[in-house]
Amino acid sequence: MRKIAIFTGTRAEYGLLYWTLKGLKAHPRCDLQLFVGGMHLSREFGYTIEQIKQDGFDVTGQLEFLVSSDTALGVSKSMALAMMSAAEQFAIHTPDLLLLLGDRYESLAVAQAAMLANIPIAHIHGGEATEGLIDEAIRHSLSKMSHLHFTTTEVYKNRVEQLGEQPDRVFNVGAPGIDNLLKLNLLSKKLLEKELDFKLGEKFFLVTYHPLTLDRESSLQALENLLLAFNAFPNYQLVITYPNADTFGRVLIDKLQELGKSQPDRVLLTQSLGQLKYLSLMKACDAVVGNSSSGILEAPSCQVATVNIGSRQLGRVAAKSVIQSGGSVEEIVQALKTAISLEHKEVCMSVISPYGTGGASDKIVHEVMNQSLEDILLKRFNDFGGES
Repeated sequence: MRKIAIFTGTRAEYGLLYWTLKGLKAHPRCDLQLFVGGMHLSREFGYTIEQIKQDGFDVTGQLEFLVSSDTALGVSKSMALAMMSAAEQFAIHTPDLLLLLGDRYESLAVAQAAMLANIPIAHIHGGEATEGLIDEAIRHSLSKMSHLHFTTTEVYKNRVEQLGEQPDRVFNVGAPGIDNLLKLNLLSKKLLEKELDFKLGEKFFLVTYHPLTLDRESSLQALENLLLAFNAFPNYQLVITYPNADTFGRVLIDKLQELGKSQPDRVLLTQSLGQLKYLSLMKACDAVVGNSSSGILEAPSCQVATVNIGSRQLGRVAAKSVIQSGGSVEEIVQALKTAISLEHKEVCMSVISPYGTGGASDKIVHEVMNQSLEDILLKRFNDFGGES
């Protein structure tokens, strides 16, 4: 049996890992170890560990580390606690391999604990650029700490190799989030309204706006501008999900709560929707709006427009359905007008996602279970375009 550990600290990350978790759980040679922490254990962010359990996964260990402050000092303390918690769990359960996804600070802390315990690391979504975030540095740091790499495009595969990683350990598998669109039975609009206890109406935007971890003032100003821009579209309902528990995140939550209280018939503000409801809303909405990676990775496969605001996702490969907008009210209004235009709807209907056509999770499971772990901790720097 091969003991595979997976860590998840956020709702979005768990959604992207879902089918990989399912595949590993069903594999006859896999002893799956699932470690859950961060936002999953926070009542403020929906206590989504319950959803994980309802999905049929046994939680091997809970990592309690999220402090109640989202200042830089608070996040640093959360990272320190995450590393301590992960180190304790790894000492008890001794996994053969740790699988991580993305660019979250919690994942960096968990990876550090694994590295010091000589546990090999496999990393999903490496090589991507997110220029408005400290996560840019975290993602590439995770790549350098990892021994197997699962990228979502050929561009990102090349970038991981540019970091010095050995090409035979880097696999372009596509985006695992697309598997949710192919495998989940998405809800109809009528069922969504019943599940949410909210009237969606004929037109609505699906909104997620996360803080820019490099810039507090720009984050708040851009959110305020976004909310002002929505005034130009009074006939559109707004379904808004909470931002992540990043630096400055609670400032944005306060602003969103003010909006929700002032327009309860128009605005649905929710801590967490879960993948089924979120993707069902994505499929049914008129545009995905904000700065979430889901607007880049999954929305094109739904043939839905994305209005991507600001610098948070700058650097990512984007489909033609994605409209890049600046942070001013005027720019956002113009981008929204383009998104709902008949011309852009035609673009969305014919768009091809650069992130593949599905099947990423199966490919990840195959490699994780079949790659030799003998001497995998020994890494040679591969000079890009030259000899290793």
